[in-house]
Amino acid sequence: MRWIWIDRFVEFQSGSYATAIKNVTMAEDHLHDHFPGFPVMPGSLIMEGLAQTGGILLGESKQFRHVVVLAKIPKMTFHSWACPGDTLTYTARLTNSGDEGGCVECDARVGQRLVAEGEIFFAHLAQKDGAPKIDQRNFVFTTRLLSVLDVGRAGDGSARASADRPNPVAD
Repeated sequence: MRWIWIDRFVEFQSGSYATAIKNVTMAEDHLHDHFPGFPVMPGSLIMEGLAQTGGILLGESKQFRHVVVLAKIPKMTFHSWACPGDTLTYTARLTNSGDEGGCVECDARVGQRLVAEGEIFFAHLAQKDGAPKIDQRNFVFTTRLLSVLDVGRAGDGSARASADRPNPVAD
């Protein structure tokens, strides 16, 4: 089973930055044991939410032509925590993008409070001519995960865009 650690995108500037949110709730099984009496979102899952935000940003900038995988997290600093009832806001800024992969600087906040900040590197898996096609279901960009990009639509299906930022989902 694949887990999705973002609920929706609230801003998306193709090839530049993305902002996504994750509502932390007690409906998530992992919070019942982490930690008893003081449930907090595990740092590894916050990093996964940041990676999903940054990975989609990188993948979309290349029209999803590549299989994007998390290569390494060279730097991640945790400053605080997120508890049930909090809304995590993930921001990823694309700092490098090329044929072999890319890099994002990212942070997670609850309101104005900084929860985590760091840097994440992604790689594009090579597709050799004549080789069997890589099964995308094992990687980040499944149809289910990409559905978070559809949230920027109004109830009637029309595009809903911010007046000051273009909405790449509106196409």
